[in-house]
Amino acid sequence: MKKEAILYDEVGKALNCKICERRCIISPGKFGFCQMRRNDGGKLYSLNYAAASSVAVDPIEKKPLFHFYPGSLVLSLGSVGCNFRCKYCQNWSISQAELEKTPTREISPEEAIRLTKEYGCKSIAWTYNEPTMWFEYTLDSAKLAKKEDIKTIYVTNGYMTDESFELIKPYLDAANIDLKGMSEKFYNDLCDARLQPVLENIVRMHDAGIHIEVTNLMIPQYNDSDDDIKALVEFMVKEVGVEVPLHFTRFFPQYQLQNIPSTEMGSLENAHKIAKDAGMKYVYIGNIPTVDGENTYCPECGELVIKRDGFQVVSDDLKKTRKCPKCKAKIDIIT
Repeated sequence: MKKEAILYDEVGKALNCKICERRCIISPGKFGFCQMRRNDGGKLYSLNYAAASSVAVDPIEKKPLFHFYPGSLVLSLGSVGCNFRCKYCQNWSISQAELEKTPTREISPEEAIRLTKEYGCKSIAWTYNEPTMWFEYTLDSAKLAKKEDIKTIYVTNGYMTDESFELIKPYLDAANIDLKGMSEKFYNDLCDARLQPVLENIVRMHDAGIHIEVTNLMIPQYNDSDDDIKALVEFMVKEVGVEVPLHFTRFFPQYQLQNIPSTEMGSLENAHKIAKDAGMKYVYIGNIPTVDGENTYCPECGELVIKRDGFQVVSDDLKKTRKCPKCKAKIDIIT
């Protein structure tokens, strides 16, 4: 569905899109980098408004969000397009797809909220592809969600502009930000993007009181060295704090990075240790079966407070008090 976009200015006959940090200058009849915005007759249009390529009811842990209403359900919606070109994207079939060649279903904001309630979901998430690729739709939907006490979630690459963040901020409850690596070279070579805006947006979201969790997909030979992990952990500790949950997840060969092996368990465990040694309170290992890599422990006494099996919560001792049942320490979690 085509709809006039927001956040753009005229630059002569071209239009300057201000949704993401690419800030594309789009000539008449042309598309932005994401292919989801077009300059048509001197106006900028969002081409995928309400065009859902993916719809599912997920456990909140699948986002992954482990400290935001654990054990609850979330309605997950994805569209088409992306402002990154990650060579290892697991959702490349929609993120790098052409809109007209991709099967989509029109789901209005009103219908999305109705479905969220119908399926007993606590929250609604824009995920699978970058949420800002249909920013106007997510904003309209989030406004409706707020009126119905439905929590709102972005699963994002963190490349939005300050302008778009200020618009969504009052309506966004939580976000999982994919911090892909800790060097400009990594972002440039593997994602055709820049690191600094992502770091700035992680801090912006945290400072705005939005619940955030950060995910780092560890890719052998690219971002899994001790120096890489230490740089990431140092940023987390100094800029957003040791209470923010950090997820290290296993890479599998995907898309244009088929020649790289899957992440070894030892690398994930090493990253976990580095983060814990630096004082991070809640560190998780994902995309690989582990004995306790996805469980939540009290950072003070080590007591198991939430036990998980995959994406399912098996036991939760925090629903009533958010305090460790053993030592009574406060656990940084929203229930």
